[in-house]
Amino acid sequence: MTENKTYISLKPKDVAIAYLLLRILIGVNYFNHGFTRILNIPGFAEETVKQLADSYFPEFLVRINSYLVPPIELIVGVLITLGLATRSALIVTFVLMIVLKLGVTSVQNWSAATSMLFYGIVLFILLAANSFNIYSLDRWRKKRQNLADSAADREQGRINFLSNNF
Repeated sequence: MTENKTYISLKPKDVAIAYLLLRILIGVNYFNHGFTRILNIPGFAEETVKQLADSYFPEFLVRINSYLVPPIELIVGVLITLGLATRSALIVTFVLMIVLKLGVTSVQNWSAATSMLFYGIVLFILLAANSFNIYSLDRWRKKRQNLADSAADREQGRINFLSNNF
């Protein structure tokens, strides 16, 4: 009796490319959320205050958060898209989503809450698989730093050799 087993293997480069594309997709999404609201933050804040009028949150907290959301979305969107400070940007975005989730669930906006779960899943994947973030400015900066460190180590080795032998 012979069993035919099919093994699925993921190629690291393919996973890295998929990571890059997913990172850009979510980064562009957050960037555009922030960019389209940044020039009308007072209007965005007023609309949010209206939407959360029946929540248990005091208006001043809703208003403060409403003024903070667009710039945060814009900044994390740029960082995630470029792959710069990716881990930190993803963590900040997760915290932002928790705050937003508190707001939408407090007024029982379950469709928005459900949509936000998908964002959470994508953010989880990106954060958990951050080791595949090889096509990014983070990786480029790390490579440059490693090159600079190794050059400095070589130079220090030469200095040590010369001072010990002459």
